[in-house]
Amino acid sequence: MPEAPPTRPSLLIRLRDHQDHTAWGQFVEVYAPLIYGYLRKRGLQDADAADLTQICLRQVAAHVGSLEYDPRRDSFRGWLFTIVRNRLRNFRDQPRRLHQGSGDSGVQRLLENQAAPEPDEAREWEREYKGGLFAWAAEQVRPLVLEATWLAFWQTAVEGKSGKEVARELGLTVAAVYLAKGRVVARLRALIREVQEEL
Repeated sequence: MPEAPPTRPSLLIRLRDHQDHTAWGQFVEVYAPLIYGYLRKRGLQDADAADLTQICLRQVAAHVGSLEYDPRRDSFRGWLFTIVRNRLRNFRDQPRRLHQGSGDSGVQRLLENQAAPEPDEAREWEREYKGGLFAWAAEQVRPLVLEATWLAFWQTAVEGKSGKEVARELGLTVAAVYLAKGRVVARLRALIREVQEEL
């Protein structure tokens, strides 16, 4: 009788071991771009967003060991969102040495014409999480499939081209295009499901 594969420990449990470089590497690959992108969309400059991303990741490292996680009550992403939002608030509340403004009324008008931030930050956080997770999974899967398979998937699923058009461009049958798309989608879903289940 073949041995059952070992049960993979949850990424959250593995993150409690600061020496588990594989778990931390995967966590940073998935979540650092999400945090950074969220902070940039909140108006932070590149350097400030990068610094604050590191601060958030350090806070996760410091508190993941004491995190009492109950998936029925809350999500890990919600906990992380709270950390990021609080760190951003603290960052904005810090007094800074600012240059004196020019007093130019044109600058004031420009500021007044800026779009208001989206009222539902949690929904935006979730949307960015899904986009970031897809981008990360795509980076993992792309080297594992043939270029034609990837192109068939990308052009139909992401760019929205018809199967017939892609088949003509790639020299494949329409059935082969949809089969390739299905294979890539299945791999992406499996990888994303694996990461989500671990968290």
